[in-house]
Amino acid sequence: MELFAVPDLPEVRPGHDLAALIRERVDLRPDDVVCVASTVVSKAEGRAADRLDFSPGPRARELVAALEAETGEETPPWFVQAVLEESVEILLETPFLLTETRFGHIGVNAGIDRSNASDADLLLLPKRPSESAARIREGLPADRVIVTDTCGRPFRHGQRGVAIGWDGLSPGRDWRGETDRDGRELGVTVESVADELAAAANLLAGEGDGGTPVVVVRDFEWGDHGESDAHFREVETDVVRRALRAWSKE
Repeated sequence: MELFAVPDLPEVRPGHDLAALIRERVDLRPDDVVCVASTVVSKAEGRAADRLDFSPGPRARELVAALEAETGEETPPWFVQAVLEESVEILLETPFLLTETRFGHIGVNAGIDRSNASDADLLLLPKRPSESAARIREGLPADRVIVTDTCGRPFRHGQRGVAIGWDGLSPGRDWRGETDRDGRELGVTVESVADELAAAANLLAGEGDGGTPVVVVRDFEWGDHGESDAHFREVETDVVRRALRAWSKE
C-alpha cells in the first residue's frame, strides 16, 4: 500500500467541483481510496460562517459563564451559539464543549474550525459528510472516498485523523468468527478501517499550512473479511456517554 498527496490544489471556494479539481491533477485507479479533508469539503459546500450569523441565546450565555468560571479564559458567546446550532447534544459543558453533531460524530465544539477559514470567522463541518463523499465519488474514477477530520482521543494526548463520512466502502472490517493464530475464535474484533485510512492520510495532509487536503491510498486490500457498517457508537452501547449523562445530572 502507498499514499500520496494530490499536488497543486487551489484555494477551494464555494461551488468548486472537488472531484474535477482532483481528477485534473492525478490519474486515479478504480480501487484507489481518496481521502478528502473536511475543511475543503466545507469550503466547497459554503459552510464558512461569520460571527454575525449567530445571535447568542440564554443557553449560550449560560454555557459561556460556566466555561469562563472553569477556565478563566474569555469565550465568545457567538461561538458557543454556533456550537449549539451544530449539535444535537452537549455531553460535557466544562472545561470544554463536547458535543454530538447532527450526523452522529462526537467531538469538541461540534468540530467547528476557527483556523483555515479564509475570509470567514469559522468553518462548520459538512452537514452530511457521507453524502458529500458520495457526490465526490460520482465525479471520480476511484470507487472509494472518505471525508476526514481530526479530533482528540480520550486518555491520550494529541489529535489524529478520523473518518466522518465515506462512500464505496464499509467503515469497519469485521473479524468476528475468524480465528487467531492459536485457533481461538474472535468474538468482538471489528477493525475501524475508515479511521485507520483517515489517520494514515492525515500524516501527509498535515495540520498546518501544507495545502495538501486530498490524499490517495493506493493498493489497499480489504482481504477476505466481513464488513461492518457500524461507526458511530449507539447510545445503548456507549458506556462513556451514559456515564457523562449521569454525571451531568448530579
